[in-house]
Amino acid sequence: MSDEAIRLQGMVPDHLKVRQSRILLDSLEVMTDIGFHEFEVGTPQRLLITIELWLEDLEPPGDDDHRSAWNYDYLKTEVIRLAQERRYNLQETLVHAIFQRVAAYRGVKALRVKSVKPDIYSEAQGVGVEIASFPGQTP
Repeated sequence: MSDEAIRLQGMVPDHLKVRQSRILLDSLEVMTDIGFHEFEVGTPQRLLITIELWLEDLEPPGDDDHRSAWNYDYLKTEVIRLAQERRYNLQETLVHAIFQRVAAYRGVKALRVKSVKPDIYSEAQGVGVEIASFPGQTP
């Protein structure tokens, strides 16, 4: 711990202490065979997947060692693997598969997963599905 960190320890007022810690994978672009319309079957579509996960542990790794932190590459790889390992009729099915996989990770306190098809309607930024382990905007 640096001299400055030691000097500042205990100086942060209680009302400003960290109360939640969140990992965000925002709008990961994946190509997947999804959709139930005849013109969609066999034609991969672009999806934007967002994962927000709140952590049980509010403290960063004390040793600043990447091996003690969340592996974003693994999270990204798992989302891509799930999106590409089979075809899906519904975004709901894929979102639930991703949700189940991430919810099984160690240290997850709350979770939200969203999928958006950005290329469906020219009048909209996208159409999608979102599920969460909590009601409301945040846990």
